[in-house]
Formats: sequence, structure tokens, C-alpha cells
Amino acid sequence: VKFNSCGANKGIRYETNSLDFKVRADGTVYAVHQLQMPSKQMILVVTAWDPQTRDRWEAIARFLVGEKLQHSGHKHQNVPGEGPPPQSDTLLPWRQHHNANGLRRQKRDWVIPPINVPENSRGPFPQQLVRIRSDKDKEIHIRYSITGVGADQPPMEVFSIDPVSGRMYVTRPMDREERASYHLRAHAVDMNGNKVENPIDLYIYVIDMNDNRPEFINQVYNGSVDEGSKPGTYVMTVTANDADDSTTANGMVRYRIVTQTPQSPSQNMFTINSETGDIVTVAAGLDREKVQQYIVIVQATDMEGNLNYGLSNTATAIITVTDVNDNPPEFTTSTYSGEVPENRVEVVVANLTVMDRDQPHSPNWNAIYRIISGDPSGHFTVRTDPVTNEGMVTVVKAVDYEMNRAFMLTVMVSNQAPLASGIQMSFQSTAGVTISVMDVNEAPYFPTNHKLIRLEEGVPTGTVLTTFSAVDPDRFMQQAVRYSKLSDPANWLNINATNGQITTAAVLDRESDYIKNNVYEATFLAADNGIPPASGTGTLQIYLIDINDNAPELLPKEAQICEKPNVNVINITAADADIDPNVGPFVFELPSVPSAVRKNWTITRLNGDYAQLSLRIMYLEAGVYDVPIIVTDSGNPPLYNTSVIKVKVCPCDENGDCTTIGAVAAAGLGTGAIIAILICIIILLTMVLLFVVWMKRREKERHTKQLLIDPEDDVRDNILKYDEEGGGEEDQDYDLSQLQQPETMDHVLNKAPGVRRVDERPIGAEPQYPIRPVIPHPGDIGDFINEGLRAADNDPTAPPYDSLLVFDYEGSGSTAGSVSSLNSSSSGDQDYDYLNDWGPRFKKLADMYGGGEED
Repeated sequence: VKFNSCGANKGIRYETNSLDFKVRADGTVYAVHQLQMPSKQMILVVTAWDPQTRDRWEAIARFLVGEKLQHSGHKHQNVPGEGPPPQSDTLLPWRQHHNANGLRRQKRDWVIPPINVPENSRGPFPQQLVRIRSDKDKEIHIRYSITGVGADQPPMEVFSIDPVSGRMYVTRPMDREERASYHLRAHAVDMNGNKVENPIDLYIYVIDMNDNRPEFINQVYNGSVDEGSKPGTYVMTVTANDADDSTTANGMVRYRIVTQTPQSPSQNMFTINSETGDIVTVAAGLDREKVQQYIVIVQATDMEGNLNYGLSNTATAIITVTDVNDNPPEFTTSTYSGEVPENRVEVVVANLTVMDRDQPHSPNWNAIYRIISGDPSGHFTVRTDPVTNEGMVTVVKAVDYEMNRAFMLTVMVSNQAPLASGIQMSFQSTAGVTISVMDVNEAPYFPTNHKLIRLEEGVPTGTVLTTFSAVDPDRFMQQAVRYSKLSDPANWLNINATNGQITTAAVLDRESDYIKNNVYEATFLAADNGIPPASGTGTLQIYLIDINDNAPELLPKEAQICEKPNVNVINITAADADIDPNVGPFVFELPSVPSAVRKNWTITRLNGDYAQLSLRIMYLEAGVYDVPIIVTDSGNPPLYNTSVIKVKVCPCDENGDCTTIGAVAAAGLGTGAIIAILICIIILLTMVLLFVVWMKRREKERHTKQLLIDPEDDVRDNILKYDEEGGGEEDQDYDLSQLQQPETMDHVLNKAPGVRRVDERPIGAEPQYPIRPVIPHPGDIGDFINEGLRAADNDPTAPPYDSLLVFDYEGSGSTAGSVSSLNSSSSGDQDYDYLNDWGPRFKKLADMYGGGEED
């Protein structure tokens, strides 16, 4: 292979990336020594450079390893048995050789070097690339074809071949960025489609042209740098990509800064690495308080930044100068003042204003206040207003005008973030705050609260217990304090309104329900006469010492025992409202009067609190006995009480338990009680008997009551069947079947719409209405008719079923007569005029029955 440089300078030098190959001065590539190639393909990079201009060029050579390689541009040596050398525009990929004996040697295929096609060629098209020919084309007619991507595969018909001459063409401009290379296969067949030669590979490479500008990944880049940063501080990186071949100058991008806005404090505050796109600071003096943001226009140019030949593009880099705490907060004035009422908390006394030139609402700007002197008791704190950054001096512990009339505070302010290195705190970061305390009327208070006193219960009324006085803290005001009761649950106490002396208004009883754990509590009010008045409360606790003022009570109040002495005894004890030592041990004894008590019963002491009551005699008749027992406590002086226990004496079984019969007998009902019970039973039975007699009598009266009409004429609840009258000759034209119950409803259902007799039952679904009330007893025909009238008036389905039915004229000459005449004859001479008062329906009925014998 021979490389020719484009320049006219004869001093061009060549280099390769392999030690096995070198390039002569005329561009010929040769092997330094004999090589054993491990693969069928080898790629060699050849570099040409001009020592004078320092320009460099690179080319890639692809070698296909075979028995023999030949390039169309090389000199061809004739081989015995082979044809003449090919033309300069012809490639001979297929060759066959024969030996002297006419034997066929192994086929040796020609290898075609890669074909280079520049992109964006202007034509004309189709443009010939290469010619393929087989050495058999002199013997037979051969047809050539190509296959692969760009030929018969998408994109289709980029390349074409003349099937006769074997010339291959490109049909349109190429775009390396769309596809950088093509791999085709050439085929040679005879006229019958039989393969003449083995297919050969064709490699077509699209040569890159500088037809793409660099494109930034983002049109706007955002970065930041701290104010006061040193030169060389990294800021951000911008990146542009070029679609051209990055191994050539067409795709090698270089960066530079075009403009910087603003140009303060210098017009070159930043620089950019031409190859990497890194932007760094190049000058000192970044100050956020002066310039908060820079706008830098960056340009990217290919052809290694050659502005004359390269293509360029620009992007915007926005560099924000971030804040650092290089400005300490400073008070706007050196002294502040305020005032606060005494005894008030959570009150803002004064607002401290500061100025900070750092970024607002950031840790470098947020103020923190601290009281460094003047408040040893911690009455005040300074809180920060999150919006204005002001310091709010707030009372957190109540101040007392009588103790401190004024405070002189020293307050220091700092930032939430520490100051930057090398920045000192300003002397204006401290200020003085003067706070005046205002006197207000304070409520009197009881120095001892709760006050506890001890005394015995039962002290007489009017006894002085103690003096419960209050103190007015307003020493500089001349005020009087008056006392009153606020809470005295048992109303046992009085207080002197002037001096607070407590006396008893009733006897204090420790056993009262108002006493809790021997203590009685009362609350008193002390009020001054200031403007406005103020008051305070105090609680007095009285501990009552017990005295023996309650006699013991016997327990239990009731018990039972067997009528014969055995182990069955009654355990008794006592309850005392007092407390030790005014309670047990107790003394239990039987009284001497009546004498039967000690004769029948005996008491055995168990311990100080318990004793046993049992029978003294061998047998005691069953019944209930009241046994008096005297119980004495151990108080000083002792108190006693005679209590009665009801003892039920009853027969017992073998286990010592009262039997059921015995329990009844022991109940001991007297004769009077039994008589009372019997009288109640007799009265109850008499009442039941009288009620039964009354019910029978009422039922009989209802059955014997006469009807208003003759029972024979009463057709209620009866089915009256009439024979067909037949009629005379004049009624033969009437259809009597209309008066009969129809066997089928077909003649009604098939009747024309709108034609209906008034005495026919409507056909079809009818709404459901409440069932009419049950017919009352025949004894009250008036109630029956009224209820029927109301039901008919409220029932839309009633007509014509419960009303007068109007029949056509039946004719004359019938021996049966008409329905009207029958009814008239059966009704007699009764008066039906009262039916006129029952409504229009019964008026027509009255006219019919009361108007004589006319139909």
C-alpha cells in the first residue's frame, strides 16, 4: 500500500502504530520482517506530519490477509498462466489458475480494499465507485449483483451495480452521521443463475466532512460560587457535543468565554478550560453584596477551536455568587428602652432592630440574641422575629415593683451561622436596654396557705380558733384588707372581717360527712380597697381530735339459732363511730331485766371485739326473740348502749341448719295476720265472681235486644236466590242473561270501549283499598248503616255494588211481580223518612221504599 500526502511539501514524515510496519518517504508501507498473521484482517493507523507547520494527519489502513494482495494502484506483475494486468479502474476479485497438466488449481480470491466515499458529495449521481470483473467473463456471459444494507436492505438502493459491466455506483449523497460504513457482498452468476464465483465482501467507508456544529447539552447552565473565593475555584462545567468524527478535527471541540456581564470588579473574573469546559475563577473580589450574579457567554468551536474554519455555537452560563457570613449583625442604635407592669409574663417589653447585609432569611442573616448582663434572676429573654429579624425582649418571669423598679440589660446579637474566617465581630453587635417596672395593685396573700390547726371536736359555739390574716404586698399604697368566707361546707365557722379572727358558729363533729381523714377545710377571701380591687384566697385546715362521744352499736341486728343447744352459736361484735382509743375492746353483757333474758341466753367473750350468744336452756320454743345486749366501749369516760338483736329460733336438721318447716314456724305469724290474709283472699274471689256475672248479663242483653226491622226481612248476611221471572210478552226482547252471574267474562272483555252498564263490575286491575269493617251486631242497625255509609263513601269501588241498581222495565203479566213490589210488600207500612238524613244515596232509597208501590 502506498500513501500520498495532500501537501506539496516534500518533508512530510510518516509513522505507524505498529513496530512490524514502516512507511517510506514516498508513502509506501512495508513489513519490517516476515510475519505470521493470526487473523484474516489487520488495521494499521498511519500518521503523517509536517515538521515545519506542526500539522498532523491520520489515516486508517485495513489489511485483509490472503495468499496474494493487490491494490488497483500498484504495479502488477504477470504470473504464468494468468491474463494481462487489469485496467486502472478495474478490480479483479475472481481468478483461476491451471497447471501445465491442465489440472485445476485451488481458487484464489481477490480481496478488494475498502472503498472510501466522502459524505455530502454533490454528484453527479449515480457516481461510479469501483468495477468488479471475473476472469471468466471472456468465456461465458456473467451477471453481477450486490446484496446487503444499502443495496437490497434498508436503506434501499443507496448503491447499485451494472449487471453486465460490473461497475458499482453510489446513487445519492452520503451522510456519515446517519451511517458511517456499509458492508456489501458482490455476486457473479451465469445466465442460468448458477454461481460462477464465490461472493466477495465490499467495505465502503463514508469519509467525514465538517458539516455539524457543536451542540451544547443545555442552552443555559446554572452554577454557583461562594463570595470571596480564591482564584482557581471550580464553578461549573459546560459540555458541547459534535456529531462529526471525534477522531478528526471535525469533531474536536474547544471552548472559550465570549463575554461576562457585569464586568465588575474585573472583566475577566472567570476562565474556562478549552478542552474540558470547566469554568473556574481567575480573579479575586467576588462579593455577593455588590454583584449577586454573573452571566457568561461560552462559545464551543470544532476544528480544534479554529475560528476561521471551524463551526461554532454558544450557550449561557449563569453563575450565582452565594452568600457567606462575612457581615456581622449590627444594632441600629446603641440603647433601647421599654416598660412592663409587674406580675405580668409573656409581655414584649422592647423591639431591638439590627442590620445585616448578608442574604436575608439565611443562617448568615438570622439573628440570635443573648442577654449578657443585667438580669441575674432570668426575668427576661430575647426572641427573634422570623420575619423582621428583630429581637423581642420578653418577660418570662414576673417582676415585682417592690423588689426592682428598673432593669439595665446588655444584649449581644450574633448570626445563626458562624462568621467567615477572618471576619471579626463588630462593636455595634451589643446594645443596652433599659426596662422600667410599673406598679400595679396586687392582691393580698395569706403567708401560710394552707394553714393547719388542731383541736378537739365538740368545742362550744363562739370558741376562737385562730387568726387567719393576709398580707398586702403593695407597701407603697395605703390600703385596707377585709375578710370573708368563700367556702364553709358545714357552716361551722365565722371570720372577723377586719382582723381575720376565726370563731366557731356550731359544734364541730369529727364524725360528720364533711370531715375527710379527720380534717375539715374552709376557704376565706382577703380583698383590698385598691383601684381596681384585688383579692386573694387562703385555705384553713382544722384537724379534729376525737373524743368519746359515740356509743357502740351491736352487730349483727338479726340472727338465727337452733331450738336445742349445740355448736350452733351467734357471733356478735360492735361498731363505734369514734376512733382509737375510744373504741374497743368492748364489753358485752345481758341486762338483768327482764329476768328471762339471762335465764334463756348466755354470752361468752371471745376477744376484745367479739363474743358469742348462745342458749342457756336445753330447749326453746321456735319463734323470733328480741334479745337485749349491753355493749360498752373503752373510752374515757366509757359509753354504753343497749342494743336488741332479733334471734330466730328454729328446728334444725342433723347438720345444724334450720329446716324449711322450721323456718316457717319460726316466722311465728300471729292470728291477726292470718285473719287479714284470709279476708284479702275472700275479697279477691268475690270481685272475680261479680265480674263474671256482669259479663254473662251483658251478653244476654245483647242477644235479647230487638232489631229495628223484622228478622225475616233482614237480608244482611243472607243469600237470596230469585228464579227467572220469564215475564210477559212485552219483555221477551230483553236479554235476561245480563241479570245472571256470567259463566265467562268474554262478552264483557270483548265489548267495545266506552260501552258499559252501570250495574256491571269493572274488569281489570283494581287498586287495593282497606277492607270494610266487620258488620256489627244486628242489635244496633243504626250503627251498622252509618259504618256502611262511611265505608261506601271512602271506597271508590263501591258503586254500583252497594247502591240501588236500576233495572230496565220487565213488562207486565208476570205472576211473580217485580223486585220493587216484593220489597214494598215485605216492608209493610214502616217509615223510612229518616234515611233522608243519611246522604244522597239513602235519599233515593227512602223515596223508593216510602213512595208507595210504584217501581
